[in-house]
Amino acid sequence: MMTRLSVNVNKVASLRNARGGNNPNLIQVVKDCESYGAEGITVHPRPDERHITLNDVYDISKIVRTNYNIEGYPDNRFLKIIKDIRPEQATLVPDAPDVVTSNRGWKSSDDNALLRNVVSTIHKYGVKVSLFIDPDFKMIECARDCGVDRIELYTGKYAKNYLDNKDTSAFEYIKASEYAISNGLQVNAGHDLDLNNLKFLKDSLSNLFEVSIGHALISDALYYGLEKTIKMYLNELK
Repeated sequence: MMTRLSVNVNKVASLRNARGGNNPNLIQVVKDCESYGAEGITVHPRPDERHITLNDVYDISKIVRTNYNIEGYPDNRFLKIIKDIRPEQATLVPDAPDVVTSNRGWKSSDDNALLRNVVSTIHKYGVKVSLFIDPDFKMIECARDCGVDRIELYTGKYAKNYLDNKDTSAFEYIKASEYAISNGLQVNAGHDLDLNNLKFLKDSLSNLFEVSIGHALISDALYYGLEKTIKMYLNELK
C-alpha cells in the first residue's frame, strides 16, 4: 500500500509572517508541493494566526487540487471553517489555543460527548474525520464509537524512541494500527516524522494511509530544495 504524503505548510506561513508581506508566497508553495508529487496539503489555523491565517485557509481551498486536510480544536470557529470549505478531511486535535504544537492525542478523560456531536456535524458536511490520538486501545475504541473515519497516531513518542532503540520503537504503533483497522478505521500518522525515521514506520505499519509532515520537510527543503525534498519523502513511503 502506497502511503499518502500530505505536506503541512504551517512553517511556510511562519516564515512569511516573520517579515510581513508575501514572501514566500504560500499559495505558490501549495501549488508547487502538489506539482512535485504531494498527495495532500495540511494546515492548522490556530486562533492567534501565528502561522496559517484564516484568509490563508480560504485562499488555499480555492486552488488546492489534492486532498485538503484542516486540523484544529473543534470549537465553533473551526466548525465554521469546515462548513464553509468542505475539505476532504478534518483532523480533530485536543490543543489549547496557547499550545506551541500538537503534543498529545485525545485522552479518554476528554469530552467524548463533545467529540460524538462534532463528528456527526462534520459528517453532515460530507467531510471525513480523523481523530488525533496516542497509540491507545481505549482511544481507538472511543474513535470508533464516535464514528470517525480515521485516526492519526501521534508519533512524537515513536520519533524519540527511534533514536534510543529503533527495533522496538514502533511496537505499540503496530499493535494500535492493527487494532484500529480491525475496528474499521483507517490509520494516519504525524508528528516528528522525518527522513531518518519515516521508512521504518511505514514498513512497520503495512496499512498506513497517510502521513502529515511539515516541520522536518520544510527544514530539509532549505538544504535540498522543495522539489527534491518532496520526492525524497515520497520515496521513503514506497
